[in-house]
Amino acid sequence: MREFIEKMRESGQVTDIDHRVDTVYEACKLAAKTDKILFFHKLDTSRGVMNVTASRKALSRALSIPEREMVRRLSIAEYQGSVIRDGSLAMGPPDLRKLPIMKHYPKDAGRYITSGIVFSRYNELENASIHRMLVLGERKVAVRLVEGRHTHTLHREARGNGDRLPVAVAIGVHPAVTLACCTRVPKGKELPYAAELLGGEIQVHSCSNGVLVPDAEIVLEGFIGGETAPEGPFVDITGTYDLIREQPVIEFTGMHLKPDFIYHGILPSGHEHRLLMGVPYEPSIFRAVAGVTDVKSVVLSTGGCGYFHAVIQIRKQTQGDAKNAIMAALATHTSLKHVVVVDDDIDVSDLQDVEFAIATRVRGDRDVMVVAGVRGSSLDPSQAEDGTNVKVGIDATMPLGREDEFRRAAWE
Repeated sequence: MREFIEKMRESGQVTDIDHRVDTVYEACKLAAKTDKILFFHKLDTSRGVMNVTASRKALSRALSIPEREMVRRLSIAEYQGSVIRDGSLAMGPPDLRKLPIMKHYPKDAGRYITSGIVFSRYNELENASIHRMLVLGERKVAVRLVEGRHTHTLHREARGNGDRLPVAVAIGVHPAVTLACCTRVPKGKELPYAAELLGGEIQVHSCSNGVLVPDAEIVLEGFIGGETAPEGPFVDITGTYDLIREQPVIEFTGMHLKPDFIYHGILPSGHEHRLLMGVPYEPSIFRAVAGVTDVKSVVLSTGGCGYFHAVIQIRKQTQGDAKNAIMAALATHTSLKHVVVVDDDIDVSDLQDVEFAIATRVRGDRDVMVVAGVRGSSLDPSQAEDGTNVKVGIDATMPLGREDEFRRAAWE
């Protein structure tokens, strides 16, 4: 992460803040106003950073992939990088009070770790994903484990066998590692995928509980047992408060800090949060749509919370291609709520251009699909009490054979 920050600093994409900044709201308010990296030299008494990858341009730099090529290139990933073990980490006693963990919004239940990647390992199967963690004390956090996701499944398996799930939380990693751990990949392939994104290999270290972690500013090792605690309220991607739930507790048994460590915080519902929620789904939608038509690009828009709205650019072969693309996208990313399909003369990253396509190429009685009573996202406050929602697809493409009536005038 340090190397990436320095590369961004050289290109003028880092704002250094030298005065003391409070971890309660103040740093968050500053991060909300920009998509540049904010480097706090005195986040309380430590160093901290926010907005590490708060823009597609920053993520493009981190992956060394041109911005317009990212979705296509990521869609052909093979998850085959080399994971190289490089010794064990020395651990000291855990003390979360040493970290500048933030309280982000007034009604939050407390201070939350928001960038921590939870690496877990059970029966030789590994997993890595970001989970929000509510600080309960100097050694414990309540962790939100979404039902059915892999960490939840591993924890349930461990508890079924009377075991605790060994975990290690890494804070402050290279953005390629963060992206890999936010992506739905084949089981156990997060680290090989990170290695692939980093050029072919990644070095990892062993914690005393057997969990493998990559280079990080902060590593906390411990176990998830049978203890639970209320977790929430917490602001998620919609900018609204999520529910209070009874969630498992992680008890930390060790802590590793780099000298003069840099704490990474992600602002809930901020630019970086929404980017990391959406971009990892774009390649899978790209692959699914490629199975039914000639797809050119996919964007999960920031205005759609980086998660609920997709704009898909295609080159139509038959009149039904756009509707097939809509169905493929909704089936692949079940949290999608609204999908707009456009022609390849529309810039999917320019929402004014997308709105133009909707305004001039859509007839509501012909081009709008409404699907009711389907699974939605638990993060969407508009969902029904039974967890279902209504999804809408909009075919904003030109009718085949009538393109000349719809194309915009242009100078040669």
